[in-house]
Amino acid sequence: MSCSCLRIELSVCILKIAKKLIPFFALVCLLVLPVFSVEKTIELGGKTGWSQLSVVQGVTTGEGRFGYDAIQLESTSRKVTAYTDLLLSFEKGQVYDDSGRYDVTSSSCRIVPDAARGKAAALFLGSGNGFLISGEQGTIFGTEGWSGSFVIEFWLCPAIVENGETLLSWRSSRNVADYPLYQMMSAVFTGSHLEWNLTNIFSGYTDNNGEVVISGIKNLIPGQWSHHSLVYSQDTGMIEYRVDGVLEDLKYITSNKREGGYIYPLFIGCPSAVEICPNYTGKLDDFRILRSDGTEKDANFFIANSLVKDGGKYDIDGGRFETHPLMVQEGSSLKRIRAEFSEPPETAVQLFVRSGENFYEWTETYPEWIPVCSGQEIANISGKYFQVAAQLYPDGRGSKTPSITSIAIDYEEEEPPLPPFRITATPKDGSVELKWSHSIDEVTSYYVYYGERPGEYLGRVALEGDSPIWIGDNNSINISGLKNGRIYYFAIASEKNGRLGVLSSEVYARPMIMSN
Repeated sequence: MSCSCLRIELSVCILKIAKKLIPFFALVCLLVLPVFSVEKTIELGGKTGWSQLSVVQGVTTGEGRFGYDAIQLESTSRKVTAYTDLLLSFEKGQVYDDSGRYDVTSSSCRIVPDAARGKAAALFLGSGNGFLISGEQGTIFGTEGWSGSFVIEFWLCPAIVENGETLLSWRSSRNVADYPLYQMMSAVFTGSHLEWNLTNIFSGYTDNNGEVVISGIKNLIPGQWSHHSLVYSQDTGMIEYRVDGVLEDLKYITSNKREGGYIYPLFIGCPSAVEICPNYTGKLDDFRILRSDGTEKDANFFIANSLVKDGGKYDIDGGRFETHPLMVQEGSSLKRIRAEFSEPPETAVQLFVRSGENFYEWTETYPEWIPVCSGQEIANISGKYFQVAAQLYPDGRGSKTPSITSIAIDYEEEEPPLPPFRITATPKDGSVELKWSHSIDEVTSYYVYYGERPGEYLGRVALEGDSPIWIGDNNSINISGLKNGRIYYFAIASEKNGRLGVLSSEVYARPMIMSN
């Protein structure tokens, strides 16, 4: 035999051996292949919005990148306390006293979103655009008699600064020895700053015909917000005026015009309405009056309530939001958190995450919140539920806020288990016997789906139960209670760690009475 013939026969033998070994090697490869995982992403914010938030503290939405809503710090608006006599926050979209102690008897201003604090402010367009408020019994302007310490404070953004522009005007009278004595309190623009005039409201004070004038120093700038506070202490007789926390003027309403003299007490006459911005062009926000009734020392009152040192727009402690527990596949692994955010100088954003298999026992602190950095790989955080939180911090002056436009949560979950590759259906008398090869995945059980139409597994007649039938880790079952002569269709799905895989290829059989 020639060498060429030997080579041909040898090649044929090698091909025959290879054909026999290929299925074996293929099976070995399938058995030793690792379990594949697929990476998925949950999107928050951006084009999907922020509907998944469960906790919102001190934050609100503003404009972020590409015009999407962004989470940012909420500009703090004043809250009603035990000392609040009046609070006009304008947050409800109308002129309304949040304390409920003053009635707004007339109003012609507009409510606009460009606020110093909170979300809304009042806009006035000159003469005749203000409003009147009348206080109930017990308020400083609704009660005749001795009054205590008070704070009048507000945010102001004038459109123009002209002499005569009036921010506040109150007029009344009280009887002194059966003689009516005219009373007035006003705040009027004079020489580009605000000037307060309090006439005949301090009992026994007769200097300058009973008139006390408190003048500002700082020139107010059109289009710029500034914080104003007028503070009176009945314990010392001191009255002071501050702009943006800086002392502008101070006087003692005492016999010696300094601390330690006889204090001329504050006495309000007949109740009458207060005019707010009767001749003013610009914006006003968070107009508030606080009072102390004298039952405690003014030191405690002013420490707790006076805002003369408060110029920040945002709470210095920042704000926080948390998502709902976000359900994923059991045993999923968190890979990273990617946040699209903005951090102006001195501001900061801190991200947190926690996870678990069952969130019903979670509390505010359990499981522990784990700080993470945007974009960095995360290890050893897995579960069926992920929850994300973010803490936002302003700059040291409380004037700037960070913002978060979107958050992407990247995680991995195992691919669903593969179904059996080969299934046989053998018809019998009133039943069908199914057998299948085990899935190459390490499954924990199988489910058999059946029905009377292709692809519709709605069977309800089998004695073993309705479709689908749980089989456990067996690889055969005899499904009985079927009608002879009727065709039935079957498919099988594998289950692993509570996760159900896709259906196998479909098989069918028609039960028949078998001949001997």
